[in-house]
Amino acid sequence: MSARFGDLVVTPAGASFRGRHFPCATGRGGFVTAKREGDGATPIGVHGFVGLLYRPDRVARADLPDWALPIGPRDLWSDDPRDEDYNLMVRAPYAPRHEKLRRPDPLYDIVLLTNYNWPYAERGRGSAIFVHLWRGPRYPTAGCVAFRRDDLLWIANRIGYRTRLIVRG
Repeated sequence: MSARFGDLVVTPAGASFRGRHFPCATGRGGFVTAKREGDGATPIGVHGFVGLLYRPDRVARADLPDWALPIGPRDLWSDDPRDEDYNLMVRAPYAPRHEKLRRPDPLYDIVLLTNYNWPYAERGRGSAIFVHLWRGPRYPTAGCVAFRRDDLLWIANRIGYRTRLIVRG
């Protein structure tokens, strides 16, 4: 798992990207090689970036790259391993277990989507490893990687087609 200069590399000590070091938060379950749904762990490995979502009522469109997509009030993420849409973005109304992407807190104001267990999810292997805003320094996530707002904006504007998220435990 060798990193290139343009890769976002995450370790227990923080993250590095394009010659800069950033504090970040990771999963409350630590780093794992065998992730399971609900374990709160951040999966070790190499993951691609497949999208960027943002809250248009909280983040200026001009602050993001042109490939960013707005999060609407009905946008959800399926995290129900029994559902055929497991680990996919879905729309309300939606009966199976899910997570709202338009949250009252700022965590998902900016969300980089990774290809962890996507687009063909293995049921129970874990859903939605996002790169999103943090609650605070070292405040653990449910398995995602989280950054300060200004740092995540800087990173999001420099993500390229071949940029990878490399998680090292």
